[in-house]
Amino acid sequence: MRRMRIATQLYTVRNFLQTPEDISESLKKVKQMGYHSVQASGVGPIGVHEFKALTDQAGLSICATHIGYNDLLNDMDSVIEKHLAWDCKYVGLGGLPPEFRETSQGYAAFAKQASDFGRQLKNAGLQFIYHNHDFEFAKYDGKTGMEILFDESDPETVDFELDVYWVQAGGADPIEWIRKVDGRMKVVHFKDMCITPDRQQRFAEIGEGNMNFKGIIQACEEIGVEWAAVEQDDCYGRNPFESLEISFANLARLGMKG
Repeated sequence: MRRMRIATQLYTVRNFLQTPEDISESLKKVKQMGYHSVQASGVGPIGVHEFKALTDQAGLSICATHIGYNDLLNDMDSVIEKHLAWDCKYVGLGGLPPEFRETSQGYAAFAKQASDFGRQLKNAGLQFIYHNHDFEFAKYDGKTGMEILFDESDPETVDFELDVYWVQAGGADPIEWIRKVDGRMKVVHFKDMCITPDRQQRFAEIGEGNMNFKGIIQACEEIGVEWAAVEQDDCYGRNPFESLEISFANLARLGMKG
């Protein structure tokens, strides 16, 4: 069984990625924590080759991305060119466009479109991955949006990038879903969930919340996930680099490596 590696989702430190100089410094900080790979998202204006040079200088690979829907729809050639330049196989879409979210027919239509995106990417040696939130777990005639996406998309061209926090927030079981996407997931999003005394649901550093990460890690490794991208959408006043460091240390104690 191949061991899964820890990456960081750069969206966590998006406020520190707005200039090339800040990007360079932020990548160095991430590397010093022990991460060896990043998911490119939330990065400010920078050239494709300049960003790759900065990740190389920091000793980081680019394991995955999040790409805008309009880029996939209208500028696929540039998407492919960028990922090949970055030596990055996994092309991620960070969420379902709003116009598809209201009906089962909308989910089914997107599943077909995602399959087409996936075919174009696969022909270039790349892989489309879909990242969920919680709204995909709303039900339409007894079936969740996620189930429709899973069932109606082409398993040969559409993979998933489960965000375990949002699966839990949607009322579903992350471990059950990890096993459901067996064969269709190589990148997963790790973030933890906690609750405050006044019942506010919050993002938390991995191991600082209440989710079953021991079981989540085991299920991911059973199905051959390659990369666990650590993400924290909001750090609630804590420096996000500190949050990434806490998550890395806690995952290392669970036996994972950068």
